[in-house]
Amino acid sequence: MLNLIEINWQKVDNLLPVIIQNATTCEVLMLGYMNQEALQKTLSEKRVTFFSRTKNRLWTKGETSGNFLSVVDMSLDCDNDTLLILVNPIGETCHTGAESCFYQFEQKEQPDWIFFSKLERLIASRKNADPESSYTAQLYAKGTKRIAQKVGEEGVETALAATVKDRHETICEAADLAYHLTVLLQDAGLSWADVIRKLKARHQ
Repeated sequence: MLNLIEINWQKVDNLLPVIIQNATTCEVLMLGYMNQEALQKTLSEKRVTFFSRTKNRLWTKGETSGNFLSVVDMSLDCDNDTLLILVNPIGETCHTGAESCFYQFEQKEQPDWIFFSKLERLIASRKNADPESSYTAQLYAKGTKRIAQKVGEEGVETALAATVKDRHETICEAADLAYHLTVLLQDAGLSWADVIRKLKARHQ
């Protein structure tokens, strides 16, 4: 747990910079500041509370919008003057309606794992959609057996492409496999987070 004694409040003039990061996607959501009272409130309520420099008061993120930031874990940096908080966000974080305040990348491309996490959520959202609306919705409508069959087919095709050392086809078939496996996981009420937790347990 966070050791409050270690924080160098004098160095930061009693306002600690706080980076907020999505615990699942690792997307950086926002930057805010905390005084000691805001940090204590965050620790006790498990919801992120900042000190608003413009309003000169404590401000719990989501107090008006309902888009709270539920604390998962937190860590000080090596100089004890910046705090990183991992959260499960409820709704969008940015006042513009975006999930993150940092969304205008120069190359206009999301980092790889943020993209994949959002793709997984998009696939999940198609679960009860009209089968005519997308291929994903059609797969769900055809049932688990058909989805599992597609995973098997794409797995074999990926293996065959790798066997003949066709890099382009291996990438294409692996993408198909990852997509169909994501559909299968969602169909089973599971997610990649469940798979990653199993991998973590085995690694330990």
